Amino acid sequence: MEKLQHSRSSGVRVFIAEANQMNCQLVENVFKSRRSGVCVSGTAASFEGTREFLSRTEVDVVVVSERLQEGPLEGYRLLRQLRALQSRINGVMLLDSRKPDCVVDAFRCGARGVIFRDEPLATLTKCIRVIDQGQIWVNSEHLGYLLDLFRKSLPFRLPSGLDTDVLSKREGDVARLVAHGLTNRDISSELRLSEHTVRNYLFRIFDKVGVSTRVELALYYIHMLQNDSEETLVASAEPSGSHLRSGALANSR
Repeated sequence: MEKLQHSRSSGVRVFIAEANQMNCQLVENVFKSRRSGVCVSGTAASFEGTREFLSRTEVDVVVVSERLQEGPLEGYRLLRQLRALQSRINGVMLLDSRKPDCVVDAFRCGARGVIFRDEPLATLTKCIRVIDQGQIWVNSEHLGYLLDLFRKSLPFRLPSGLDTDVLSKREGDVARLVAHGLTNRDISSELRLSEHTVRNYLFRIFDKVGVSTRVELALYYIHMLQNDSEETLVASAEPSGSHLRSGALANSR
């Protein structure tokens, strides 16, 4: 049985897709505090219930369990379809296992963050806020998993540097700011360019480097910095020290 309710007008609008209604209620209770800045628009324990709700109600973030009523891996299938349901929606996956493959699969299916069952549920609130700001919630260990995957599947050549032979100085500036988590709007303000010009620069950078997304460009940039040992990418740490809000994987909004 799905619980569906109207969206509220304030706070980050969240939908919870959990394995059962008891789990839905436990997660929803995390956001009861008025200070959380999060409001639950609805809950469901099934793939179909979630899809039906999202087809008619806009939300900002969906918290998805890897297990839903239809099966143990239905959460991954749901993640893959979220953007088809709502283009600006973001997903957080709740995982039972810390195995690298589970983490990587969650991100490959479109998750913007991963939370584990044995973590304090209050951490989920921080994760949702970070994701709603256009970033990805990832710690250094998980970023290492993604970098390993990226290195193994690179379809392009690795040039000797980002801002010398491959990119112009201005293109290098844009690539650096993307890797540090700035959105197109932030970059346009920082470099005193229009957002349209920033987008044009990104298209040229993608073509020169051989990537197709901001995430790939950010990972590429980190890879080059690690290889050249010329600069350390700054990542903002959570107070607990257990998570990083990796600006390197920021999303354009």
